[in-house]
Amino acid sequence: MGAAIASFEVRLPRWLAAGRRDAARRFATPDERMAFVLTLAERNVVEATGGPFAAAVFDRASGELVSVGVNLVVASGLSLAHAEVVALSLAERALGTFDLSSADVELVTSAEPCWMCLGALHWAGVRSIVCGARDADVRAIGFDEGHKPEDWAAEFARRGVAVRRDVGRDEALRVLARYRAAGGPIYNAGR
Repeated sequence: MGAAIASFEVRLPRWLAAGRRDAARRFATPDERMAFVLTLAERNVVEATGGPFAAAVFDRASGELVSVGVNLVVASGLSLAHAEVVALSLAERALGTFDLSSADVELVTSAEPCWMCLGALHWAGVRSIVCGARDADVRAIGFDEGHKPEDWAAEFARRGVAVRRDVGRDEALRVLARYRAAGGPIYNAGR
């Protein structure tokens, strides 16, 4: 098995870490926020730095970009390095808290969250979730999204978290199709 490991690190790809100029931008609407996120997802595919997924955390009121994340599962060798988890983790670091509920932030994600990411969203305390592609769209290219409740959005709404789906869905579908056409790896457990 080897020696016990005492830490791990996830780093954004060079092309994204270098793009900090976006940190000063304001994204006024969910559509503008999604367009930005889908640009990141497509770039992740083009650069072959990860799966066809991206996410970003924004201040809901001002539209200020708090953090970004792209899927880094294969690049990092960590199954937990989904775009949402990366973006949430970096937002928590940027804001100095594991509880984002007091910050009133919105997570914008290129596709509906998988089973794992639903839990991460709950524990992080986001107040709003905006999604591009649907669960079925992601499954259609071969990813296993886990055993998600069909009414996940209603459960979040019941807990006071706004959920908006299908924002930029056509463009999100194009990114997924590009990934599949490029032969991007489907990295579900057991494959």
